[in-house]
Amino acid sequence: MEEMQCETIFSIGPVDVSEGVVVSWIVMAVLCLLAFCMTRGLKVDHISKRQAAVELAVTKLESLITGMIGEEGVQYVPYLVTVLLFIGLSNIMGVFGFKPPTKELNVTLALALMSIVLVQIAGIRAKGVKGWLKAFTSPIAIVTPFNILDLVTRPMSLCMRLFGNVLGAFVIMELIESVVPAVIPTVFSLYFDFFDGLLQAYVFVFLTSVYIKEAVE
Repeated sequence: MEEMQCETIFSIGPVDVSEGVVVSWIVMAVLCLLAFCMTRGLKVDHISKRQAAVELAVTKLESLITGMIGEEGVQYVPYLVTVLLFIGLSNIMGVFGFKPPTKELNVTLALALMSIVLVQIAGIRAKGVKGWLKAFTSPIAIVTPFNILDLVTRPMSLCMRLFGNVLGAFVIMELIESVVPAVIPTVFSLYFDFFDGLLQAYVFVFLTSVYIKEAVE
């Protein structure tokens, strides 16, 4: 239970800064540092192996997201790739001795709200305000309350799915380590920390892509 708690690291006036927020800052700093280091000295001709590897990774990630969201939502691919990298790295922070920030409800709720707000903005940009409002009455007017309810249920679904899976994996790993402290936890860590962590990042981005695709159709 102590390991599951999100401790307050420090306070800024009346605002308590939790461990999840601090680790999120660390994840963002790592991603920014990698982006800076990997994109220095880029060339058009006679590129280095580092640049070739970076271009291949970016191309693969962009094609992966574009395949989910479609050509109509290609402008949102950079955001979705960023979220994929952030959640993926956050989920595997347990390997490096940190508590994954995505096991804190505040972090997953913030990610879900950002994605759902982007979905609504995408709908407004694609259809205009009138078309966006009219979409709530689709396919028939009687379902309007349910479509409005989606504004609440979708972010909650994204939030709780990510939070529940990461927290569940964290609890299972703690139980395994308390019962069998050597060797076995390393094997299970490959699944719960890496495979499941990266899978949850993919699922979050996949669902966000589906929602955006629906909004811009």
